[in-house]
Amino acid sequence: MDWSDHALWWPARNLWLTRTRSTLDQYGVQADALLQFTPMHKTLRVQLPDLRYLDCRVNFSIKTFNAVVNLCKELGIRHPEELSFCKPLDPSHLKYNLKDLPGNKKRHSDPRGGPNNGLPPPDTNTFIANSSPSGSTGSLDKSSPPFMCAPVTPTRHHTSTPISSPVNTQSGTWKKSNHSPAFGEMNGTLTPHVNNGLTLEMLNGSLDSSLAHSPSAPSPDARNRQLRPRTLVERARMNVAWLDSSLSIMEQGVREYDTLCLRFKFYSFYDLNPKYDAVRINQIYEQAKWQLLNEEIDCTEEEMLMFAALQVQVTLQAGVPQPILNSSSNSTVAEDDIDAALEDLQVTLEGSNINSGHNDIMQIPELSDYLRFLKPKRFTLKQPKQFWFTCRDLHLTLYKSREEAAQGAEPVHHINLRGCEVTPEVNITQGRYGIKLEVPSAEGMTEMFIRCNTEEQYAKWMAACRLAAKGRSLADSSYDTEVKSIVAFLQMQHPAPAPAISPSALDITPEDYVSPRFLRKFKGKLVQKILEAHANVKDLPLIDAKLNYIKAWQSLPEYGISLFIVKFMGHKKEELLGVAFNRLMRMDISTGDHIKTWRYNTMKAWNVNWEVKHMMVQFEEGNIIFSCLSADCKVIHEFIGGYIFLSMRSKEANQTLNEELFHKLTGGWV
Repeated sequence: MDWSDHALWWPARNLWLTRTRSTLDQYGVQADALLQFTPMHKTLRVQLPDLRYLDCRVNFSIKTFNAVVNLCKELGIRHPEELSFCKPLDPSHLKYNLKDLPGNKKRHSDPRGGPNNGLPPPDTNTFIANSSPSGSTGSLDKSSPPFMCAPVTPTRHHTSTPISSPVNTQSGTWKKSNHSPAFGEMNGTLTPHVNNGLTLEMLNGSLDSSLAHSPSAPSPDARNRQLRPRTLVERARMNVAWLDSSLSIMEQGVREYDTLCLRFKFYSFYDLNPKYDAVRINQIYEQAKWQLLNEEIDCTEEEMLMFAALQVQVTLQAGVPQPILNSSSNSTVAEDDIDAALEDLQVTLEGSNINSGHNDIMQIPELSDYLRFLKPKRFTLKQPKQFWFTCRDLHLTLYKSREEAAQGAEPVHHINLRGCEVTPEVNITQGRYGIKLEVPSAEGMTEMFIRCNTEEQYAKWMAACRLAAKGRSLADSSYDTEVKSIVAFLQMQHPAPAPAISPSALDITPEDYVSPRFLRKFKGKLVQKILEAHANVKDLPLIDAKLNYIKAWQSLPEYGISLFIVKFMGHKKEELLGVAFNRLMRMDISTGDHIKTWRYNTMKAWNVNWEVKHMMVQFEEGNIIFSCLSADCKVIHEFIGGYIFLSMRSKEANQTLNEELFHKLTGGWV
């Protein structure tokens, strides 16, 4: 009936011929070339963060970023720029770096994923000589045999897109053999057949509500396919799976009926609003949950029990009618935004007052108290010593006593907090409330420890250190909010004297609530401990329980750090590079200790020599050059550009997604 969804695909060049105004000759097509006339929209099996599978009609000919944007629009997920597609991994991918993967033949391929065919790869930056050791090969994919498509009527709408529940392994959506295809291979063993499950038409708009509530446990098959990295190196190798946002999924070895995972790639969540983001909040919650259960991120014993308690509350509230969140009209939303803006302006003008009992915008806020301090030295064990601390204008100053500080005596220590790494060292059971500071110096990052006496004291100083590390003083309007958030986080970790519900009221399978490390530790007492922790959160409604889970996840020291194995220019040993939303970190590959931190606000540019796969990042203090071993350097390039793009979002800016700017910052092509 209609060929408008068809286009020409050139297998030999791994290329779509979508510029209809260009001639075949301009594309370089010769008489002996084999072209395939095939639909651009094909069926793709997508695994959501909650491990459910969704069979979608996806455009295989547009850039991956745009395909994700279109899919998120169908799923009702706002801010699709935070997500991306990644390929399913198997255990072998945790054992090898990219170029050493079994079956990943060392062949010359252009940076866009296809064979060179004798053509030189584009080189956007030649700051390194061509004789430099090459990095990754730039492609994870094995070559797939050509496929032929008979002309069929294109499906314009998702009229046959079933959502399969993870609870039912025999969903009727797929026939699957026992053979698990290798990473990047064409899933020849998965064949579609007539589906008897739900379709979007049958759901009739209820897809949003179904995606906003996930089953308490996934299918055994989906659960068994989850990877559990045991070391920092294995965590770093997991980032090999991300697709290139600037290429179509077809150009990256994905074929019809293959499986891709939809995940939140960038840990910078903008404007999480319960009124409009029920699906988004649920999927972020689910991704956080599986990160913790699979030990992709570490937490303490008290924190694990708190996460389990919040998960129990989510499970209990899922079957209870929730208060209706009124979807306000545009005028009401506008009024709310205006009120919030006026309130923020008032707080900003008045400032935050720490020591004074009255508002005085001319006074510089200051925090002061007796704390214990320790600066460890090699081969020596020392106890923390008490000093009088003052925090003012991003600086910590230590005096022997309060009287010496009042007399203007010479301080014992002076610490500039801007750019330092701040890590909690808390054990509530032992009553330990510590702050670990890693302060930039000429030798690298210098470790220092601060010990607080009470939770309240810890919350004030932890909030001050966190803000100062980002270049924000005590006068910042977010200081009080940060303190309250830290206090609430600690309160949730205190076990209650007695459970709020009986163990028989809810069938708790321990492995669904805590990671394997704690399963071995708690053994038979686990359910009782979870229920005691649950008493602290028993009154939270569903959406608040999920939001509290997300906030607690974001408070973990390792949250939002994407790891890569790299070699810095001039160094032979492998090291870790951590990429976060506001900084890059050079880290010890064995311990994860921070060696050096570079903030994005001091970054001038980032460039890649695509021919030899080296990356250079220019900072005000100097340049760093490295090759990436665990993934293609394009992945790191895209992480940095993506975080820069996300940092530009604001309520004042036009909220239309600037796709051109995203590709400009992440694509790396001229």
